[in-house]
Parts: sequence; structure tokens; C-alpha cells
Amino acid sequence: MPGPGTPQQQAAPRLLLRPEHSPVAPLDGGWWPRSDDPAAELPGLIAALDERYGPITRVMAGTADWNDGTPRRVRVAGPAGSRVVKVGWFATMPAGLLTALTASGQRADLVTVPFRTNEQAASAAMRQAAQAGNRDHAPEILAAITAAPSPVALLGLN
Repeated sequence: MPGPGTPQQQAAPRLLLRPEHSPVAPLDGGWWPRSDDPAAELPGLIAALDERYGPITRVMAGTADWNDGTPRRVRVAGPAGSRVVKVGWFATMPAGLLTALTASGQRADLVTVPFRTNEQAASAAMRQAAQAGNRDHAPEILAAITAAPSPVALLGLN
């Protein structure tokens, strides 16, 4: 069992990124965490984003998207050992938006799909966010999946 402050091995994050970075698109992709615990979820996401963008040095997220545990720093395992990444929490961040920054100023903006979302809706939201030419922002994508009728409602079983 890892000691205190030691990153734990975890499942690969459910993440879908656009094939190419586009400066005009509002989102670079979508992420569907497995829980609302940022200390458990962010290290895996950051490690995955490191592979695409280079070392992530800061993450910004909205407080409404997570449980009360909002760590200011998370430890991330990497090829050169572990490092600490700063996390900023903002009540004013748009719903579902997570922004990751590199030391060189490159950024990745992701729609964060609530962890309790069903698989079909979560996959659709991540695909839309990662689609070339997408112009929707995180709140619009999340509003679309929460407004969509459930499969149970469509079948008239509720």
C-alpha cells in the first residue's frame, strides 16, 4: 500500500481529446471522472494530459463540480518521479469547465461530465466536446445532457 503523499496506481481516466489543438474552439475535449473526489481523480487526469501537452503545472476548476474536498495541490506520478501540481478552485468558473495549464502557457479546456451521468450521455458529451468544429462551451454541453430524456422516460416506463 502506498505511503502518505504517494500517488496510487489507478484506472486510466475516461478522457477524449480533439485530434488537433484549435485556438478558436472553446474546448479541447471531455473528461468523465469516476467520483466527485478531486484528490482521487485529478492525478490520473493530469498524468494523461502531460502525455499530450507536456507537464501540467496548474489546474483550475469550479467548486460546484466537486465534493467539499478541494485540495490546493495534488501529487502526480510521472516518468521522472512524482511532482506537485497546484489546483485553483473558483466559484465563478463556468459549470463543468476544467482548465489545465503548462509552464509554457499552453492550456487544455475540458468539459467535466458529472460522475453520476449515465454512460451514453457521458460519451455523447465527451464526443461533442472533442469534435472538430465544436463551438459549444461546457455549460451548454452539460445542459444538453441533463435536458435529454432518460431511456426509461423514452420507453414510458416511469
